[in-house]
Amino acid sequence: MTIPRVLLADDHTLVLEGFRRIVEPRCEVVGAVEDGRALVDAATRLRPDLILLDISMPLLNGIDAARQVKKALPEVKLIFVTMHADPAYVSEAFKAGASAYLLKRSAARELDQAIDSVLKGQYFITALLTRDLVTSLSEGRAALFAQRQELTPRQREVLQLVAEGRTIKEIAALLNISPKTVEFHKAQIMFHLDLHTTAELTKYALAHGLTSA
Repeated sequence: MTIPRVLLADDHTLVLEGFRRIVEPRCEVVGAVEDGRALVDAATRLRPDLILLDISMPLLNGIDAARQVKKALPEVKLIFVTMHADPAYVSEAFKAGASAYLLKRSAARELDQAIDSVLKGQYFITALLTRDLVTSLSEGRAALFAQRQELTPRQREVLQLVAEGRTIKEIAALLNISPKTVEFHKAQIMFHLDLHTTAELTKYALAHGLTSA
């Protein structure tokens, strides 16, 4: 039987080491990265079978990184392991291509169960969330992200980088666009979200899981 190849993505080194200890007896860990952009690069280069990833990561959040990874590698299985328990995050993760969703306070055995499930083509959600998820989705609470979805993927990238304190020139270099284009995107974001300062943009990004900075 082929050993699954797994890529780890989390912005905390201790968490990555914990993941490694749990999965190594049954998987080959092909890499570990600490931000969303590094995740996209590593995934397209290493082509793993599984990716364990967080939502709140620097440079590019896990949900937007997942969208990019699934576009390049449709067959890869994504297992989110995060602190975000709100059902709206769960909904967004699965829309981005997740096969499993766990919390960082989930039991280690659940990660083994999640790996088993996704390798069989099934889905897995931690037992800590199942009841609340069904209730909340039936009440339509996933609308938390409706306003965020008015933004384009590029605007979400710019918003996250602004919230992380990057300068216009730094954002332009990271995204390979001109500073004027960055300024344009920032202005459009402020217009769509009815926000007027960088501090308000940062608060919004934090509230919507775009950054943990």
